[in-house]
Amino acid sequence: MTEQTDREQALAVVRRTVEDADLEHEGGARDGELVVTLPGEKKLKTVVSLVVGEQALSVSAFVIRNADENHEEFYRHLLRRNLRMPLLAYSIDASGDVYVGGRIPLRAVTEELVDQVLGVVLDAADAPFNELLLLGFRSSMQKEWDWRVSRGESLRNLEAFRSVLEHTDGSTPE
Repeated sequence: MTEQTDREQALAVVRRTVEDADLEHEGGARDGELVVTLPGEKKLKTVVSLVVGEQALSVSAFVIRNADENHEEFYRHLLRRNLRMPLLAYSIDASGDVYVGGRIPLRAVTEELVDQVLGVVLDAADAPFNELLLLGFRSSMQKEWDWRVSRGESLRNLEAFRSVLEHTDGSTPE
């Protein structure tokens, strides 16, 4: 098989897998790129770039922006999760924003593998999201909570953190 044939086959497998899973997707800006939106529970959605290149399928998805605080514990948490994550890994860009990604040889690309990779991306972005927010953005979340409480605003988007941001008597932690 030629490289072009491997590339064409891999791109067809990726498209078929995404379409069979009925996932929202569109062509990306790069040749051979498919941009897929994965629905989440904690993080509402994760946008994944799948680029079928000459040699490999490149996978990349934004997870969370650079933490405002507690960097050591924030990144330690991600590195520990890397030890259990198959196929992909967390990384950071020059700004400290966190991504999950990796490269898979084209000859390894099957529908089962693409499905597994999408599952790994979703788990990597969605499962630790609330914990990462608490580790890296707790002070900002507390300020937002206090501001909303003081004005009688909705706390709906912070409800998952009520037990951490509000005392049992209804007051907020100091």
